[in-house]
Amino acid sequence: MSRRGLLTQAAGLVAFGTLARPTLAQTGQRIQPIDATFLFIADVHACRMASGLSPNCQQEGKTDAALLRNVAALNGIGEGTWPAEINGVSTGLRSAGSRIGTPLGLVVGGDITDDGGGQITEPSEGTQLLQFSQRYQQGMGPDRVHVPVYVGLGNHDLDQNGPPHHADWYRREMRDYVEVNHRAGVFFKPPVPATSYDVDTDCYSWDWGGLHLVQTHRFAGDTGHGALSALPWLKQDLATYAADGRPVILFQHYGWDTFSTEKWDPAKRAFDDDGSGAPHWWSEDDRHTLLAALKGYNVIAVFHGHRHEVSMIYQRDGLDLFKPKAAYMGGFALVRVTGDGMDVALGEASDDHGGVKFTNAFTKLFKM
Repeated sequence: MSRRGLLTQAAGLVAFGTLARPTLAQTGQRIQPIDATFLFIADVHACRMASGLSPNCQQEGKTDAALLRNVAALNGIGEGTWPAEINGVSTGLRSAGSRIGTPLGLVVGGDITDDGGGQITEPSEGTQLLQFSQRYQQGMGPDRVHVPVYVGLGNHDLDQNGPPHHADWYRREMRDYVEVNHRAGVFFKPPVPATSYDVDTDCYSWDWGGLHLVQTHRFAGDTGHGALSALPWLKQDLATYAADGRPVILFQHYGWDTFSTEKWDPAKRAFDDDGSGAPHWWSEDDRHTLLAALKGYNVIAVFHGHRHEVSMIYQRDGLDLFKPKAAYMGGFALVRVTGDGMDVALGEASDDHGGVKFTNAFTKLFKM
């Protein structure tokens, strides 16, 4: 039996208990108060190899100095204030002018490494995964983040095949990192425990007061490279933890932007937003199936990554979507959710000493 099979078998009693648990609505529990401030980043692209960087990383700015710049901005954010203006225009944020305070955590939306963790062709700890952990695992000092980190994986983490005799090696290494950080067991207590963890897909969820948050890596219906779809788990998770109408936030790597939804264009022999062929990243059917799973729940936001150069706040299919600039380019999202609304500010590091520049803002009130 594979190691994953053993883990699944060992988790059987715990998993059954999770699936059999009555919904919060059935138990008559009231939704807890919410005042959750957190950070979101995506596209870290740790590039360090045993000798130097992966090809083109230096030219693209995927350096350790760039990650330290991002970390400094994230660590200093709590001492600042919510922006009242951006480029002379009022943000309209409900929190404008108030102190941000220490975030509850940092959520990562995939592509934590540039090349499947940076492993060599023989099983060993990946240099890029190690670099990521040295910067984006909670710790002390100026060289790593100071808050709990909720890890997510993207295509750069999961798409690379290993040697022919062990094609899944890189993917297993990346998924093991997620599991070690978030899956609680009878004897093992992870540094950042999840409320619910799916052993088969490594998707997980947690709660900050009455706010439910779900990490689905590339996306919940992903079956690439033999992966199992997380949609059955997602449906069960939402039915168990969000059937009472509490706000839900979804994190994944792919978005609804034109880059994430591009298709093969046979005339141009390239992927673009005018293509009529196979999807590059995820399909229209993938999105429709995901939307069907989310229908009826109070999904207040989806945060994603994948596209590096631009910050985006937009709407598609009835969802409010948020994508900061890539983390290696300094980007981040600052979020505050309360019982009556949500504020989001997208920003980026402005210097090497924790300075930040906000670029986009969004606010909305919840229907009571």
